[in-house]
Amino acid sequence: MSKFDEAITDCKAQLSSVNVECDDKLLSAVAKGLGPSLYNRDANLVAAADKTELDNVKTRFISRKLGVEGPEADAAIQHAIDTIGASNRQKLRPVFYYLIVKHLKKESVYDK
Repeated sequence: MSKFDEAITDCKAQLSSVNVECDDKLLSAVAKGLGPSLYNRDANLVAAADKTELDNVKTRFISRKLGVEGPEADAAIQHAIDTIGASNRQKLRPVFYYLIVKHLKKESVYDK
């Protein structure tokens, strides 16, 4: 099994643990979009308690990639935190981003 497949398996397990049905194609596209950071343990986790981290998610991913700003972006981040669980310290970045994409209904960004 490749490292990518292992990462996807971990992401599917996290989605399953929070009772979220997984769109395999979308999850793979989101994960591929993360590039090499997918394989770096620290970069592959979202520190939801860190305001700087959440600001980076908002500007670098939600605003630039998905084209969403303002309260809608904040609500999407909060949705991802609430879904995975605020106390869960292992928020996988592909899962976090996947939940944001689904919440904002921006799947079309990855239909290329």
